[in-house]
Amino acid sequence: MTALVIDGRAVATAMREALAARIAALPFRPGLAVVQVGNDPASAVYVRTKDRAAEAAGIAATTIRLPADVKEAALLAEVARLNADPAIDGILVQLPLPPDVRAQAVIDLIDPAKDVDGFHPHNVGLLASGRPAMIPCTPVGVMKLLKAANVAPSGRRALVLGRSAIVGRPLAALLLAADATVTVVHSRTRDLPAECRRAEIVVAAIGRAEMVRGDWIAPGATVIDVGINRLAHGRLVGDVAFAECAAVAGVITKVPGGVGPMTIACLLENTVTAALRRREGQK
Repeated sequence: MTALVIDGRAVATAMREALAARIAALPFRPGLAVVQVGNDPASAVYVRTKDRAAEAAGIAATTIRLPADVKEAALLAEVARLNADPAIDGILVQLPLPPDVRAQAVIDLIDPAKDVDGFHPHNVGLLASGRPAMIPCTPVGVMKLLKAANVAPSGRRALVLGRSAIVGRPLAALLLAADATVTVVHSRTRDLPAECRRAEIVVAAIGRAEMVRGDWIAPGATVIDVGINRLAHGRLVGDVAFAECAAVAGVITKVPGGVGPMTIACLLENTVTAALRRREGQK
């Protein structure tokens, strides 16, 4: 068996083109502010990519760059300023932050209506209770890739490998809402391979290079690889051993070119959603 490879770049490009058309028809430009602390190379590349994608879609993107030694109080003051700025519809604080800055305190201060990352406890609670919320971009991207591949979660056994607040937990909530039977596994789970082999949909978001092997996958299963890991020689790989798993799976994503482009496309979509909701609420 050779798996169908989902082209995340193509799906994301179609999303961004549709968003650009929607934005062009609006009587205003949605505004997105990205706050970057320090100059971590990976973060800097990601922020530049977000800026370019936002501008190409017609979103007014602003990047606020703060030094690595910024005090927590100064960062909180910047977030408060963005909360109060009527031109800003979405706020994203690029993670990770320096060790002496409490990331949760920063996230908690972001106006939930502008929380386009979907990390604020208010949005986390709404998602958990099945109510409309700002949802983290990567889990939304995973669900859109499943739809693009005509993989309906309803009635299927879905396994999420990883329990982070950014990917694993919100994705489990989305799969439950889509009527999948969901199992969440992690580093303390006994016999991970056996748990994976029971699943019809496997989403790997554990952060360990090529951890999921071909003999972990049930024949014909759908495998979504959220991980991105750089090996010693510089090559990027996911959490899934791609060649092994592609020989067994029915549908699979690659790294790079799978989930990654969807994360940015969904960030732009969240920004437009936030802009429309804010203006509707201001009427």
